[in-house]
Amino acid sequence: MSGAATAAVTAGAPVCGAALCAGAAVVLAGGRRPAARRAAVLSGPRGSVSRAGPLRRVALVVRTRGARREWWCLPAAGAVALLGASWLPLLAGAAAVPLVRRRLRGRERRDAEARRAAAVIELCAAVAGGLRAGRQPAAALFAAAPGGPAGGPEVLAAARFGGDVPGALRGAAGAPGAQGLAGVAACWQVAAGGGAGLADGLDRVAAALRAERDERDELRAQLAGPRATALLLALLPGFGLLMGTALGAAPLRVLLHTPAGLLCLAAGCLLEWAGLAWTGRIVRGAYAR
Repeated sequence: MSGAATAAVTAGAPVCGAALCAGAAVVLAGGRRPAARRAAVLSGPRGSVSRAGPLRRVALVVRTRGARREWWCLPAAGAVALLGASWLPLLAGAAAVPLVRRRLRGRERRDAEARRAAAVIELCAAVAGGLRAGRQPAAALFAAAPGGPAGGPEVLAAARFGGDVPGALRGAAGAPGAQGLAGVAACWQVAAGGGAGLADGLDRVAAALRAERDERDELRAQLAGPRATALLLALLPGFGLLMGTALGAAPLRVLLHTPAGLLCLAAGCLLEWAGLAWTGRIVRGAYAR
């Protein structure tokens, strides 16, 4: 390594090391609150989570998830900045935090949607079983969702006080993943006077929702291969940097401290983003069909 490069590393190491420690401190300080909040909710008054209905229980669990994993971008960028003796990785890490946060929140929303859909299927099966056991529709709904039926307190209040249960179910169906409650509302409205017809209708709704879920699962399995290939291709530049560093070529010094390297770095980041955006568009198009 030349004398100028050695001097640059010596001068930048304390600053980058301090930035790395600060980023790690932010991560460690921010990771305790969600855990404490999760524990407080899970041990809430009178076992609120364990007694809540399917959708209510899922909403509580999903809302308390997340350990602010996006903040790990800062210590990772600090490590790269320390190795490359440059502020550019720190700036890139700070810019990556909101992008990673957005992606993680999107994944959490998709997980919540899938869990709500599963809760609606569970509710249909439980209510149908209660009706065949001789319960009235409102009693079957209470038994299937102790502490509050799927859909929230509006549905519970409508069922308890003789209100518009189908209307409350349609309102609850607006939540992502809970669209199946619209079918429950239609069955409830058609078979308002008898339990047998309602049970058969709920069984058909549950079967249709299961078939739709199985179709989505099959599509997700078919797309797993292309997505894994795209992820591997996206990680190849990192492996190339590690290999170059192991061979003593100092790729970080070239990329971060020379005009040609900065140009190659900008072009590579642009192509990386374009490839990931293209892959995401293909996946979203497959789900939209």
